[in-house]
Amino acid sequence: MNIEELIDSDNFVAAAAGYGGARPFDHAVVDGFFKPEVAAGLSAEFPGFDDEAWYAYDNIVEVKKACNNWNKFPPLTYNAFAALNSDGFLGLLSKALRLDMELYADAGLNGGGWHIHRKGGRLNPHLDYSLHPKLKQQRKLNLIVYMNPRWQEEWGGSLGFWGNDSAQEPGQLIKKVWPRFNRAVIFDTSQNSWHGLPDPIDCPEGEFRKSLAAYYLCAPADNADTRGKALFALTEEQKQNADEATLEFLRKRSGVDTASSVYKAGV
Repeated sequence: MNIEELIDSDNFVAAAAGYGGARPFDHAVVDGFFKPEVAAGLSAEFPGFDDEAWYAYDNIVEVKKACNNWNKFPPLTYNAFAALNSDGFLGLLSKALRLDMELYADAGLNGGGWHIHRKGGRLNPHLDYSLHPKLKQQRKLNLIVYMNPRWQEEWGGSLGFWGNDSAQEPGQLIKKVWPRFNRAVIFDTSQNSWHGLPDPIDCPEGEFRKSLAAYYLCAPADNADTRGKALFALTEEQKQNADEATLEFLRKRSGVDTASSVYKAGV
């Protein structure tokens, strides 16, 4: 499938018009990202929460599951990720967001693919990796598309954007984006872009917050951080109770060679 079969390009370009002036960092929200029949098909292909396809993250800063294994993707999902990684979509992104740099897709979907959260799921404020741990290109853009047609606002799960004065701690929570079905969020991850879920998810049992994610890279800036894994911050409540074990967990979670050892570790 080509990109014109998946999305309404005119709608996408119109929604991206305010990208450069958004706070607290460059972003755009695109409702109706996929064509309706495509969105419905992608949602239907999502595996159940207990499916063997998932990899679990279960620790003090993240409770979620993810899958970036192309062999697990059904046909429509496989085609969608292929199109989102295509030269055609990269060109559309650059034009719509008025970027003066060459973008590169990450065919390995490092950190991307399917994401799912259950009741109680969480994702603390964090900065994504800066340099891809294998390609050594700089992460520039996140594209997230929400895939649960039944999601209710009172269940939480909004994506939060925090102030970005510091690369060590998030500032004040500036914006929440509710995960409406078939809503896409695109944002620049190179601007001290602290993001996450401000509140634990409170959906009924049997409902899940679902999303697709693809990330886009560029040549590293001269002042690019060398961070190869996400850097997480503690919530204010966690800070009050933080001990050496908690601080050690954060150090390991941010290390390329140590992160995998604590994905499922409680503290």
